[in-house]
This record gives sequence, C-alpha cells and structure tokens, in this order.
Amino acid sequence: MMEQIYSVAQVNTYIRNMFAQDFLLRRIRVRGEVSNCKYHTSGHIYFTLKDASGTIAAVMFAGNRSGLTFRMKEGDRVVVTGSIEVYERDGKYQLYARKITPEGAGDLWERFGALKRELEEMGMFAAEYKKPVPRFARRIGIVTASTGAAIQDICNIASRRNPYVQLILYPALVQGEGAAADIVKGIRTLDALGVDVMIVGRGGGSIEDLWAFNEEPVARAIFECETPVISAVGHETDTTIADYVADLRAPTPSAAAELAVFDYRQVMDQLSGYESRMRQLMRQKVELARMRERHAGEKLRYLCPDNRLREKRRYAADLAERLDGLMERRMQEYRHRLALASGRLEGLSPVKKLAGGFSYVADASGRAVTDAGSVSTGDALSIYLYKGSLGVTVTEVSDGRTGKDADA
Repeated sequence: MMEQIYSVAQVNTYIRNMFAQDFLLRRIRVRGEVSNCKYHTSGHIYFTLKDASGTIAAVMFAGNRSGLTFRMKEGDRVVVTGSIEVYERDGKYQLYARKITPEGAGDLWERFGALKRELEEMGMFAAEYKKPVPRFARRIGIVTASTGAAIQDICNIASRRNPYVQLILYPALVQGEGAAADIVKGIRTLDALGVDVMIVGRGGGSIEDLWAFNEEPVARAIFECETPVISAVGHETDTTIADYVADLRAPTPSAAAELAVFDYRQVMDQLSGYESRMRQLMRQKVELARMRERHAGEKLRYLCPDNRLREKRRYAADLAERLDGLMERRMQEYRHRLALASGRLEGLSPVKKLAGGFSYVADASGRAVTDAGSVSTGDALSIYLYKGSLGVTVTEVSDGRTGKDADA
C-alpha cells in the first residue's frame, strides 16, 4: 500500500484548521518585548514579540487599532491579547492582536481608556472648544515641579528666545498622592492671576509616574480654564488625558516653551525687514510724488497765463512779420504796376510831346484848337511850347482838306 502524498497547500490548510480548533490559541494573552515595530500606511501594525528564549511574529490590523491606547515603540514590554493562526501562503503562524496593553499597567490603561471615551463623549476634546494660543505672550504661567528637567528646559529656552517674557511658576506635585489636586490648584491660581498662556506638564516617566495628568479633576480644570493651556507631559510618545483636553499639545516641555515664547530676535528681524520694506516703499512713494510734482509743474508752466501770453505775442509777432512781408510784396507789386503805368503815362505826356517839337494851341478862351476851321483870320491864339508860350494873331487859315485859303 502506497503512502498518500499531500500538497503544500493541503498541509498548510490542515495545520491552519488544527490551530483554529484549538480553544487556547483562539484567545490567548502573550507577554513580551516589542521589536521591529512598523506602522504601515494602510493602518496595520507589524511587529515581533520576543523574550529571552524566542520570538513570534505579530500583526494588529487597522480595524483593531481601537484596542491600542498608546503608540507602541521598540523595547516596550506589552501584553498582547489575540489569536494565533497560520498564514497559509507562507506556511507561517503569527499572533493576530486584538488588544495591546503595557505590561504591569493593564488596569491603569483600562481606566485611561474608559475615562478617555467618557470625556470624549462629553465633548471635552472637541476642536470648537480649543482656545488659540497668543503669538506674543508676555506673562506665561507654568504648573510643574519646582525641581527637575522640565522647568529647567522651559527657563533655558525662554531666556534664549525672549529674555523679556515673565515666567510665573506654580510649584506643584506632579507625581504620587495629592499630585492631581495640586495640579488643579495651580491651574486655577494662575488662571485667576491672568497670565497670557499656561504650560502644564512634567518630564517623562512610566504610566504610573504620569497618572496625575490622567485624572478627571485635572482634565476638568484644564477644560474650564479661561487661559489657553499647553500640555507638555512626558516625552513625544507619551499621551495623557490632559493632552486631549488642552488647547494645544506639546510633545515635550522644551517644545511647549518653543510654542509659548515668541522668538524675540526673529520678531526683531521681521520688524527690521518691515522697516526696510517700509523705507523702500516710502522712497518709491516720494519718488513717485516728485515725478508727479515735476509733471504738474511742467503742466502748470505750460498752462500759465504768462506762457500763453508769450505764445500769443510770438504768434502776433509772426503775424506782423507775415503782414510786413505781404505788404512789402504788395508794395513791390504796386511799384511795378506804377512804374508800368508811369512808363505808359510818360509815353502819353504832352510835355514830352512838346519837348519833341510839338506845341499846344489855345484860343482866347483857353480851349484847345484842334481844327483850323474853328478859327478865323485875326483871331488871337496862344501857342504853348516846351519852354514858354507865344501870343499870335491868325493871318491865314487852311483846313488841310482842300488845300485852299480860308478867304477863298
């Protein structure tokens, strides 16, 4: 009898079914240290859970992210609740996480999640209740321990960014019994004092160390505070209820100081830039005004009555010059015509005729005698010569037609 041969897929399916039928593997809690943690863009989280003797691959799908109330990172010791199943394609088994809590803090995280959901349902995390943080705060209140790295970091950064800002510290307990009540008192005291902005926080630590900032009284004090509140609890990966309620969350106390204290030098540089820009714009405005003034002056000079009068005078002078020229041409024309007429008149002049030997004969009454028949013998006549005149008596008359004497 031959032994049955199975395909790889059949084997993987068989093993998957075995895992699926095992009640323990369907709901199991595994403790270990997080390694190779990767947050995928799809929302899934891939990581490895390890201890001193072994490792197991794990994944939390995006749909189960509500079971993770903190941001997981390398080295975190956690307790993962889920199931172990076989991935048939690769023939590998892995842990499918439905819930992840830090080791040793399960109860606290349960309380954290419950309070977070309650306050969120009440609207205390809503964006419309967030107050804007003033850009140029002059008085900054700080609720934190009087000793420790947090206050030192805030003071160092504030003195570097703006030595003129006033820092008012309320030294509060930030850890242990009575810390929550002390933080609440500090918030209300500084709020009544009228500071411009308030920083509430402390340095990093475990969830137990930071638990005062997860208490409901602290959350309500921040929510009811009239002054804008910046939360600065722990390190960047630490998240508390105070962070959700505050008007602005800073990843660290140092970052909170950066957000609350405006950079004096940067502002001065901006003002210097504005001054330079203003001066440049003023120069441009002045130059434009001067150009307009010059244009207006030229236009005024053009429209000035004196200029108009000078123009009219020049125009009148031009007309006079043209009139003189025209009159001169007319005079020349008249002189020429007069010369022609004079020449013609001279040709017809009796004086010139007389000068040529002709004479003018007039009777006693002064009438010109042009016909011999108009006189008789014995009539007194006057003969005018070119030079002088003669008085004569007619002794003989001839009419010039018959050639006979008048007596005949």
